[in-house]
Amino acid sequence: MTDETVSLDAALAGDEAALEELLARVQDDVFNLALRMLGTVPDAEDATQEVLIKAITRLSSFRRESSFSTWVYRIALNHLATYRKGLFARFPVSFDIYSEDIVSGRERDVPDLSGSVDRDLLARELKLSCMNGMLQCLDAEGRSAFVLGTMFKLDSRVAADALGITPEAYRKRLSRARARMAEFLSTYCSAAGSDTCRCERRIDYAIATKRIDPVRLDWQSLKRVEEAPDGERIGEPASESSAHAGDVETRTDAMERLDDAAGLFASLPRYRCPDGAASFIKDLIASGDFKQAVGDRPERSARPWTCKEH
Repeated sequence: MTDETVSLDAALAGDEAALEELLARVQDDVFNLALRMLGTVPDAEDATQEVLIKAITRLSSFRRESSFSTWVYRIALNHLATYRKGLFARFPVSFDIYSEDIVSGRERDVPDLSGSVDRDLLARELKLSCMNGMLQCLDAEGRSAFVLGTMFKLDSRVAADALGITPEAYRKRLSRARARMAEFLSTYCSAAGSDTCRCERRIDYAIATKRIDPVRLDWQSLKRVEEAPDGERIGEPASESSAHAGDVETRTDAMERLDDAAGLFASLPRYRCPDGAASFIKDLIASGDFKQAVGDRPERSARPWTCKEH
């Protein structure tokens, strides 16, 4: 009997610590998936809470035909594909919209809005914000395949299982998404060798259009997921460690040396689930209401590409 089986049995029997342990194993992955699928930190944090609540309420329906993490991936992907409360759901973007904005030259008419904030720091914030926003130009199917394959680096069989499609279909989706992203990046993005768009030149325009906020650097306030020497994941505040700040710069600068433009996304940092979302789930479990919740089974989405959760 595996540790996961023991934890699942204990959680279903009402063991709060076991349920908390199960969710702690997947909450970082859920948050990172939500971050890439939705494109903003606040939306990802809200969606992470909702996905983990769904995992709690559907736990009794988990038939253990896959790993617990793959099952949670399915729940997350289904939820995120139909998420309508986020910024990019209300204001959709496309590669055409992105490219028109880039070539418009609007940034030339904006004064310095950086205040006392270091412009190199703002440029890195914009690069992270822009690249995650760029993912929203892909449709939900292509984005999910791109994120699982390029950023999560999942084996094609595991990714296909999470999406409820065949490995062959998954590889086709991933290939199309990577090609489309690489085409756009190589045409416009300085990180892929083009001089058309450079973050350093668009800082003030990004502030004026509220793409970044100098007094609230969402992306660089997140804690990174790291691998400790013994393999344990650890987190470190991005804004409080000079070593980490240097590493973020190294990561973003290293994007420019990758051969495959779409592969730039593979070097983006992975983050820990924010304390607010993690604490919310802990408090929910501690409330004792989860014993009733694990017996609930909300209806599943009827979206055509939605996979079965089992």
